[in-house]
Amino acid sequence: MTTIKHVLLAFIRGISRSRVSYAGALIVTAVFPFLFGMVLLDAAGMVTNPYFGGVLYLGLAPLFVVGLVMVFVGLFLLRGRKEMGLLTQEYLLEQLSDDLRFRRVQKLILLGVVLTGVNLFVIGLLSYSGYHYMESNAFCGKFCHSVMEPEYTAYQRSPHSRVQCVECHIGSGASWFVKSKLSGTRQLVAILAKTYSRPIETPVRNLRPARETCEECHRPQLFHGDKLVVRNHFQPDKDNTDAKTVLLVKIGSAGDRAVSPNGIHWHVAYENQITYRTTDRERETIPEVTLHRKDGSTVVFRSSDAKKQLAGGVVETRTMDCLDCHNRPTHIYLSANNALDERMLKGEIPTDLPFIKAQALKVVKPAYATKAEGLAKIAEGLRTWYRVNQPEQPAEKVEKAIRGVQAAYADYVWPRMNIQWGTYTSHLGHTEDTGCFRCHDGDHTSDSGETISGDCDTCHTLLAMDDPDPAILKTLNGE
Repeated sequence: MTTIKHVLLAFIRGISRSRVSYAGALIVTAVFPFLFGMVLLDAAGMVTNPYFGGVLYLGLAPLFVVGLVMVFVGLFLLRGRKEMGLLTQEYLLEQLSDDLRFRRVQKLILLGVVLTGVNLFVIGLLSYSGYHYMESNAFCGKFCHSVMEPEYTAYQRSPHSRVQCVECHIGSGASWFVKSKLSGTRQLVAILAKTYSRPIETPVRNLRPARETCEECHRPQLFHGDKLVVRNHFQPDKDNTDAKTVLLVKIGSAGDRAVSPNGIHWHVAYENQITYRTTDRERETIPEVTLHRKDGSTVVFRSSDAKKQLAGGVVETRTMDCLDCHNRPTHIYLSANNALDERMLKGEIPTDLPFIKAQALKVVKPAYATKAEGLAKIAEGLRTWYRVNQPEQPAEKVEKAIRGVQAAYADYVWPRMNIQWGTYTSHLGHTEDTGCFRCHDGDHTSDSGETISGDCDTCHTLLAMDDPDPAILKTLNGE
C-alpha cells in the first residue's frame, strides 16, 4: 500500500538523485528563514532602508523562486524521473479510479493541494510586494543612490513632492508599465556597467505623453484669469537690497471659461494644436512651428535662418504639450542667484549681514571638483572675507550665513554627476535660457506675413522691475 510516507521518501530520493533538484533544495532551505523574517519586518514597517527592500525583493525573493523551480525541473525533467514513478499520470489514474484506493490517497492529495497553495501564495505575495517596492519613491530615488540623488533631492523640495514618482514617469496603463520596466532594465544595466550619462540627459524621451499624466490633476479647460506674481531679488550691494519684480501673469484659458482660448494656456487648448521641428536634443532651437486650427487649416511659421538650420538635420518633430514650457515641473534647478535669494527670503542667510549676497555669489559660482571641496571653499572664502573686511560682524551671524550658502550650493550642484549651476535650465519664462523666445522672438514668420509675437504683454504685464518699494504693492495693500 502506498502511503504519504512512501511518497515523501520517493520525493526525497528524487531530490538526492538530481543535482539540479539538490541544489534547488539547498537554496530554498538556506533562503527561506531569512526571506520569511525579512518579509515580516517589511510588512510591519520596521525597516525603511531602501536597500533592505532591494535585497529582499530583488535578491532573496527571486533566488527563492529559482530554487523552487530548480527542485521541480530536476525531479520531472532531469535525473530523478524514475524515482517519481509514484506521481506519474498512470499512478494517479490508477489510484483515482478505485474508491478504496482514492480514500487512501486523500491525504496525499490534500498535502499536494496545500503545498501547491502555499507555494502559489508565497510567490504571489513576493511578486505583489516586489511590484509595489519597485513602484515606490524609495526605489526610484534611493536605490540607485549615486545616480538619482540629485533628482530625488530636487523632487523632495518641489511642488509635486507628494506625488509618487511613477504617477508621472509611468502613469496608468499596462503598455506604459511594460515600456517603463524595459527602459528601467536598460538603465539598471547602465548603472551596473557605469555607462550612464553624467548628467542624466534631458528631456526624458520615454515618458508617457504629458497631457495624459499632467491632466489627471491639472485640467487646462478650467484655467482662467490672471495671477499676481511678486519675485524677490536681493541685490549684490552692501545692504543686500530686496528689489521686487511684480508681474501680472496672464494665465488665460484653454477653453470652457472664455469665449475663446487666450493667455499662456492658449497653447494647450484643444481648438489649437501646435507642432514644431527642433534641431537639437534639448529642444532649444526651433526653426519651424506649425499651427493646426480647428477648421483644419494650418499656418507654418519659420525663423529667418530656418532653411540653414533644417539643412543640418531635424532631431525631432513634436506636438507641443505641457512639458515644452514646464520642462522641469518637479526636478527644479535654480540659478545661483535665485538659489541664494530663496535662502535669504527664508532667513537662512541673514540679510542684515553686509555684502553677503555679493560674497556668496563669488564663492558658490566656481566649478569645484567635488562637493566636499565646494563646501570647504565656501566656508573658507566667507570666513576670510569677513575677517579681513568686516571684522566687527558677529561670528555666529557669519557662520549662519555660511550654513545657508552651503545649503544652497549643496541642493543644486553635484560635481559627481557633472551638474553645475546652469546645467539644467527651465523653459518656463526667459530668465535662465531662451525659454519662450525659442518661438516668441518676432522672427518666426509665415508665408502670408503672420508673425509669432515677441511682445512681452502677450503673456504678462510688468508692474514693477527690480524696485525696492513698488508703488503697485502699496496700492494693493491699501497704503
